[in-house]
Amino acid sequence: MSEQRDPDAVRQFVERFALDLAGAGVPRMAARVFASLLVADEGRRTAAELAEVLEVSPAAVSGAVRYLTQVNLVAREPVPGQRRDEYRVLDDLWYASITNREARLADWDRTLAEGQAALGESSAAAQRLAETREFFEFLREEVPALMQKWHRQRRSS
Repeated sequence: MSEQRDPDAVRQFVERFALDLAGAGVPRMAARVFASLLVADEGRRTAAELAEVLEVSPAAVSGAVRYLTQVNLVAREPVPGQRRDEYRVLDDLWYASITNREARLADWDRTLAEGQAALGESSAAAQRLAETREFFEFLREEVPALMQKWHRQRRSS
């Protein structure tokens, strides 16, 4: 026996999860689009479908998917034989999102080092930057082991 979706409950989930993501810094419309893609069984929708489901303008969807593709949470793919694209959530998207942050952390480390040098190594502000760099270095050392553990867990389940 298959379970039936409750469209109202799904809509409420999309809005609640979008608010959670917005609270973490994701732009609100991008968060709504992302949540809408997550609940699509195929994990993909066209811009027109997203606009219809979310009851927003195509322009709002366009800006949201631009953001989501830039942060590597969504991929844009052409629909074969048509002049439109589909947007889909990436496979193993949280893993990809976390591992893609590693390059950004390296960039931030270089910039923070420049900031430390500009501030003078012994200033209170430079010490805050040093602590930030230490934290990011900790993440860069620990995250790969966590990602390996995640893959082992997924393979065993």
